[in-house]
Amino acid sequence: MGRDDGRTGMKLSALGRRLTGGSGTRSLMDDLGDVATAGGGLVNLGGGNPSLIPAAERVFRIRMQALMQRGGAFERAIGAYDAPEGERGFARALAGLLRREQGWDLTERNVALTNGSQSAFLALFNLFAGPAGDDGDEAGEGSGGAHRPRRSRRILLPLSPEYIGYADTGLGPGMFTSRRSTITDLGDGMFKYGVDFEGLEAVGDVAAICLSRPTNPTGNVVTDGELARLGALARARGVPLIVDNAYGLPFPGIVFGDAAPAWDEHTILCMSLSKLGLPGLRTGIVIAREEIVSALAAVNAVFCLAPGSLGPALATELVESGEVLALGRDVIRPHYAERAERAVDRLRAGFDGYPVRIHEPEGAFFLWLWMPGLPITNAALYERLKARAVIVVSGQYFFPGLEDDDWPHKRECIRISYADDWSRIEHGLAVIVEEVRRAYDDG
Repeated sequence: MGRDDGRTGMKLSALGRRLTGGSGTRSLMDDLGDVATAGGGLVNLGGGNPSLIPAAERVFRIRMQALMQRGGAFERAIGAYDAPEGERGFARALAGLLRREQGWDLTERNVALTNGSQSAFLALFNLFAGPAGDDGDEAGEGSGGAHRPRRSRRILLPLSPEYIGYADTGLGPGMFTSRRSTITDLGDGMFKYGVDFEGLEAVGDVAAICLSRPTNPTGNVVTDGELARLGALARARGVPLIVDNAYGLPFPGIVFGDAAPAWDEHTILCMSLSKLGLPGLRTGIVIAREEIVSALAAVNAVFCLAPGSLGPALATELVESGEVLALGRDVIRPHYAERAERAVDRLRAGFDGYPVRIHEPEGAFFLWLWMPGLPITNAALYERLKARAVIVVSGQYFFPGLEDDDWPHKRECIRISYADDWSRIEHGLAVIVEEVRRAYDDG
């Protein structure tokens, strides 16, 4: 029976109550909505909107104009459903690019599209995790007629903190399990997270292993060696390794150090057009074995009939020509790398003499601020900053799978985006420095 939500008289199911309850994703998107309607009155250092980069915007405008001028192409993009696995011309172009550039053995049958990456994770996590299916582990009658409880499998997040958007995608509770990351002090106010492989060995009932690379929220890029070890661990357990590549290689390529993209038949690589600068087109990309692509097509058919067509229509030639790689290498990556360096310099100067540390920015477009021993919580700091019209994301939302772990670290971190206009970022960083110093000084 549904339950009254206590406000409107609606009778909600248990799932309905979970979906409409407080969540980090909803808080983040509400803040983005506030920024959009504030008319410049709020400084957005919180949300995941990419920068509006003029050189990239010119490329997208040219591609849209070409689409409009190509006989019937625009009309087909907005006037007809694609296949449930997404537009096949785009899939062929992407598979061809990855064969040429990466040497990966794949075809269009290894590519599925979704309505943004969030939809991909909703589908993938619930395809693999939860109560076991028909592999011999589902509920049934045991010896003597006793009912055997159904075993529930979980998504293992090996690097915590991890992406805020994963936390509420499970259609049932207990979808995720995680372990604390290791912390390496790099000196000069910087640190880096690492994977605690020994802790991972003890985790049971794993349905898949998932991580973002670069990591949202921290900008961490797990090393090629760490990624290979995670892949080996997944293969040993007979489960897929899901790599959230929204900011990564080969595109949009927001990776500042040495790293190599990786894919094989045991890996599910999730990509997107959003961080190229096209979040409004909601185009997620999944590269996986053919049977997984087929399963995603089935989910798409049920959830949304078919993914949107406009993103693939605009981007197919960009991908087919390889221009998408040059755009990332020559325009997008340098833009964010320069922003990261300037933002770190501002914060390190502002926090001189205070115990604040910054995660080494290795990719994406976020800084992760750790404030050991902060006398107030990150939630309270968020409210103080918002009162001064500066939006960040409070760090406690980035620990899915560690809800029962009373780790003080969860209350000592915030995520800061450096994708907005630089003058506004500079003002926002100054306000953050003032409020954090005030919190430490006032005890």
